Amino acid sequence: MRVTRPLLVTLAVALATSGCMQKRAPGPVAIAAPVVAAPAVAAAAVTAPAIAAPAQPAPMAPPIVMGPPAPSPAMGPPHVAMAAEPAYMLDAGDKLRVVVFGQDGLSNSYAVDAAGNITMPLIGAVYAREHTTAALSQNIAAKLRNGYIREPHVAVEVEAYRPFFILGEVTAPGQYPYVANMTAETAVAIAGGFSPRASKARVEVSRTVDGQPYRGKVPLTFPLRPGDTILVSERWF
Repeated sequence: MRVTRPLLVTLAVALATSGCMQKRAPGPVAIAAPVVAAPAVAAAAVTAPAIAAPAQPAPMAPPIVMGPPAPSPAMGPPHVAMAAEPAYMLDAGDKLRVVVFGQDGLSNSYAVDAAGNITMPLIGAVYAREHTTAALSQNIAAKLRNGYIREPHVAVEVEAYRPFFILGEVTAPGQYPYVANMTAETAVAIAGGFSPRASKARVEVSRTVDGQPYRGKVPLTFPLRPGDTILVSERWF
């Protein structure tokens, strides 16, 4: 044992001197990251605020197609009744041209007298008032057929219309020959125009239709007929 112990000491010294017993420098040490426990899904579901889904827009109703409004009953001005005369009616003051074909002695110009008649050879007086020219030609033919002409052919046309009358605030009121297609404004012009005190917006027209008298305020564009009476009123200011 005494021999062995000095041998071990000698061996240890030798190893120390040779560097086998040198202490190694420590190397890098890997440090693990701390593990954080993930929150439970159930807890997140409870604590997280609920996000509402975006509201869907309400479906739009189909457009409503509006048709044209139902026609309302005609509510015309008072002068519409006067303007609705279907055909020109003859009266006193009209001058007519009557042609009987093949009968030169009967073809002539005739005036409607105050009684509403025209007077022709052979047949005498023929009533013309409130008749159209077509109706009058039939009446003349009927009288000629009664013992004078077997098959008479008669044509009647207005050669000159009866006059119209204009009163009130115009330069020259009075009676004037009717002009075809004239209006109330034309009548005022024929009478020399408005006076300084005239009401120029509307005039009053008197007319007889089917034996009934009519009177009403009308605009200056209102069409006149033979025998009409126009009254131009005075303005108040």
